[in-house]
Amino acid sequence: MSEASQAAQSPTEYIQHHLANLVHNVQPGGGFWTVHVDTVVTSMILGVLAFGLLYLISRKVTAGVPGKAQAFFELVYDFVDGQVKDIFSSGDRRFIVGLSFTVFVWVILMNAMDFLPIDYFAGFMENVLHIHSWKPVPTSDINTTLALSLTVIGLVIIYSVKAKGFGGYMHELFCTPFGSFPLLWPLNFLFQMIELISKPLSLALRLYGNMYAGEIIFLLIAMLGAAGIGGALVGGLLHAGWAIFHILIVALQAFIFMMLTAVYMAMAHEHH
Repeated sequence: MSEASQAAQSPTEYIQHHLANLVHNVQPGGGFWTVHVDTVVTSMILGVLAFGLLYLISRKVTAGVPGKAQAFFELVYDFVDGQVKDIFSSGDRRFIVGLSFTVFVWVILMNAMDFLPIDYFAGFMENVLHIHSWKPVPTSDINTTLALSLTVIGLVIIYSVKAKGFGGYMHELFCTPFGSFPLLWPLNFLFQMIELISKPLSLALRLYGNMYAGEIIFLLIAMLGAAGIGGALVGGLLHAGWAIFHILIVALQAFIFMMLTAVYMAMAHEHH
């Protein structure tokens, strides 16, 4: 988007333009069957690039002196493995480590899309590809974070049944935390459902809220420059300062999502 077109917009229109998803309505009227095309496409591209690269690196793994790419991802994997080991020290933790590593790498890449220069990116999409709306940060879309968190909770349920057996899992649902007396079963089940529902909500809303707020702050700083407040120097300093701080947010939110995934998976193996 050019500075002229940006200046022609009101602040509300400018923010709405950059935060609008490219949608495809599967059925008339939209509703539940509305696909956010930009979210799906960007997430898939990042996933293919990241894990395609990891696959290529894994094909060239050496037991001797590793290459730079192998050494870097080994450091990341060892870091994730160390965090999971502190949480789940007994039993085979390979699946939890693999899941946590996948979540960490994918989420941090999706978060990092927030560093794209928003006006230049929007201008490229609009002027070159003729796409009016394209939100580049998948994790600033609640659909992405909910999908990730619901997938994690689905795996938690599956591994709870695998670790405890179907009967053991049902016993936990109806007999924890207040005991196995039949009159307490509804209360136990209610508490278990509250805990189960709160897990994906806490995962999804924390990540979504931080990334969405980060996008808005970048847009507000850009609007200051467009309005001539502070000049180019102040605008550049504000952008640089927020970008440096946002690096911490991008990495921290990916780390928190990864850690909660590992914690919830480890809890699936606990017996009550």
